[in-house]
Amino acid sequence: MMLFVAGARADEGMWLPYSISGQNLAEMQRLGCKLTAEQIFSFNQPSLKDAIVQFGGGCTGELISAEGLLLTNHHCGLSYVQSHASVEHDYLQDGFWARNKEEELPNEGLTVSFLSYIEDVTKAVMKDVTGDMSEDVRAKLIKQNCEQLEKETKGDRDVKVEIVPFYHGNQYILFVYDVYKDVRLVACPPWGIGKFGADTDNWTWPRHKGDFCIFRVYTAPDGSPAKFSKKNVPMRSKHFLPISLKGVQPGDYTMILGYPGSTDRYSYSGAVKNIIELEGPAIVDCRTTKLEQYRKHMDADPAVFIQYASKQASVSNYWKYYIGQVKQLRQNKVYEKRLAQEQDFRKWMNADKSRKAKYDGIFEEYDKYWDNQNQYTKALIYNREAGWRGGEAVTFALRFRQLNNIIENKTATPDVIKERAKGMKKFVQDFFKDYNKALDRDVTIALLNLYYKDVNPAQLPSILKKVGDKTHGDFTAFVDNAFAKSIFVDENRVNAWLDNPKSLAKDPIFALMYNILGTYWDLSEQAESVNDKRAERLYMQGLMEMQQDRNFYPDANFTMRLTYGSVQDCEPRDAVTYSYVTTLDGVMAKYKPGDWEFDVPKDLIKLWENHDYGRYADKNGDLVVNFITTNDITGGNSGSPVIDANGNLIGLAFDGNWEAMSGDISFENQVQRTICMDMRYLLFIIDKMANAQNLMQELEIVQ
Repeated sequence: MMLFVAGARADEGMWLPYSISGQNLAEMQRLGCKLTAEQIFSFNQPSLKDAIVQFGGGCTGELISAEGLLLTNHHCGLSYVQSHASVEHDYLQDGFWARNKEEELPNEGLTVSFLSYIEDVTKAVMKDVTGDMSEDVRAKLIKQNCEQLEKETKGDRDVKVEIVPFYHGNQYILFVYDVYKDVRLVACPPWGIGKFGADTDNWTWPRHKGDFCIFRVYTAPDGSPAKFSKKNVPMRSKHFLPISLKGVQPGDYTMILGYPGSTDRYSYSGAVKNIIELEGPAIVDCRTTKLEQYRKHMDADPAVFIQYASKQASVSNYWKYYIGQVKQLRQNKVYEKRLAQEQDFRKWMNADKSRKAKYDGIFEEYDKYWDNQNQYTKALIYNREAGWRGGEAVTFALRFRQLNNIIENKTATPDVIKERAKGMKKFVQDFFKDYNKALDRDVTIALLNLYYKDVNPAQLPSILKKVGDKTHGDFTAFVDNAFAKSIFVDENRVNAWLDNPKSLAKDPIFALMYNILGTYWDLSEQAESVNDKRAERLYMQGLMEMQQDRNFYPDANFTMRLTYGSVQDCEPRDAVTYSYVTTLDGVMAKYKPGDWEFDVPKDLIKLWENHDYGRYADKNGDLVVNFITTNDITGGNSGSPVIDANGNLIGLAFDGNWEAMSGDISFENQVQRTICMDMRYLLFIIDKMANAQNLMQELEIVQ
């Protein structure tokens, strides 16, 4: 028998913050929110939304000072920290603290985006679209309408404009962003704080992790976005979040604003079954193989550890995610729940002639689509995970496709070709800075061996089929020969080629890449020869019509969302209760000297031994590290602020819990939790451990 705490249900919903003034706001206020809708989201006055950014390509960040100081997760900033690290200056292990603005480090390619405008443009996007159009014609017309609207909206302004579909194409919303291109690294805690627990603790509670990085946004002197320049100045923040020292208690209101990446909570049962039986296991098998080779080399050489720390973390994150997702989809019977919902829909549809005429046939379309998809899923995933995104040299070769096509097809003059080749030299330098040939050799051999063994022979790239058949699936000699002859494993060879570019057709790694990629295109075309877009759109529309008393929120799609909930304990299963907080005592209970996952800095040990927590201790004298809430988040919310009832920053969201790993597909109301870093731990690390008083003086701290 499973027991749960009354009132501890998680709070489902990733809401568009510009439309929360009705039912959602009333519920938020019932839970304790003291803010008005205008204080949360407004185009007419500074509001919480002005402190929230899209950070890089897939995280969230928030401003925490009047001078553009920006907070996000350690794992979101890790690749930028790693790019500055070396054996002599090991910012990964030791951390990094700029003691003044002159020491802050620029990060090429890093941008942050502030949302400046939103408009529902469904009517304009759907102009001239009719119900009797084929899906191809419909999609083409919608694309043309979107491109025209985006062009008109952008004009000659330096802004990002995108039109995003919602509810599977039943609504379209236009977003305008101001994009800032000068974002500098300010601070990062040591590995033993920011990455504490690493793979073992990932996606689990209890956690004990100081998952933060600090950056600063710079602008041109007039306040406009600008590329890096020594003349740039710190941003004058339109709004920033004060940091609260109050701490958290069960039942406290919590609100999260951020950019969740992707959910699929209204999907068909066939999609769930595909993940459980095909997609999830295939990704896990490929990434397990890759990670085994990473760890072997990283454990043996500190220099390789620095080179591959960010890469390993990226591969590992969704490796464990898919392990948990498949397990919890089964455990939580999500497939069975989808079948039950579809049965209810059929009954509702068949009870009315007009509804039957409108929606009849969508499940047959879905079944046809997924029957077709299931034939190609495994091969496509292996092609990607073990093929063109498997070994690094193969992936590196991809970047030379366009230039090689120009050379072979003679579509540019020799001078243009040389100029383009010259432009690639910085990319080549960056690649080889963090490349280890011996590691890549072992990864490539292991992945190709797995690829050949696990995939239907009829769906293998021809080179893999030919070599594997001859060698009984052992690609060691093939890879050794390719690495001996290819330019793509040696910086000098690549630069020599760039000085005198010619056809790459005979390069063995380029040929392998092209063969794998060609197979991927062929398989993708066959997989997508059956379309389910009409079924998706109509099923979503029908669900909303059938459940008119339900307040539907759209699936996540990396647009700004608001979620609300409260701090709560969790009882995930019989006789198991998890407290809502963890403390520094828990960090030290896990401490393993010399272990890459559970070692901690000596300065932190000394502070713990002396119980030297200052004003950051809770009422019991403990230092809280992490806490959990009932908020609804997913990937992309990493780095999102956890905000209290008065608009103050109390936490930094960084993860979900193992028992709810099916949450992207089906929200698990009883057990879903968001794992957050307590702001008192952030301040403790900045103040007591790093003694970064320049940062402390910049923050607004409230009791």
